[in-house]
Amino acid sequence: MRVTTGSARGKALKSVPGETTRPITDRVKQALFNILMDETRDTVWLDLFAGTGAVGIEALSRGARQAVFVDREREAIQTIQDNLSATRLAERARVIRQDAFAYLGGRPNQRYDFIFIAPPQYAGLWMKALIALDGASAWLKDEGTVIVQIDPVEYQDLPLKTLEAVEERRYGNTLLVFYERPAAEPDDGGDDDA
Repeated sequence: MRVTTGSARGKALKSVPGETTRPITDRVKQALFNILMDETRDTVWLDLFAGTGAVGIEALSRGARQAVFVDREREAIQTIQDNLSATRLAERARVIRQDAFAYLGGRPNQRYDFIFIAPPQYAGLWMKALIALDGASAWLKDEGTVIVQIDPVEYQDLPLKTLEAVEERRYGNTLLVFYERPAAEPDDGGDDDA
């Protein structure tokens, strides 16, 4: 697993010991950032269930202003810190050891351009996280995007109020689903009483 592009291109990333995480493959990560193109520069990222930190680190390498990494596992936090140190990107990162749902249950101290959700599989955690974000719009900027990484068999439509799925991309047994806020209906300026 490596950083694919940007200031830390080619730097190897450590994996979290054991089998508590499922790191994104370099192929899927490259595809994700190819979809985003130049939208990464000067953005702020929240990497939930961060694991190795590979997605947030890739964003930083490609010019993101800041990335916040949240994971509850001590081994994951140490791995993220080691990977940030190896890539020399730690000064633009914040690493938080906390349960993702406890974190989302608090008050955000900033709004994010991108929120990446890649929890352990087959436990419905991605749905719980997405529903929490749907009900707390202060986490995401108006033009922001939530990206979910899951196994395709996990996917289902959710009754969301403020977010909607706008794109899906499948890469083998990995599905990326992109959620955004629907654009507000333009006001035609007409007078309903006329």
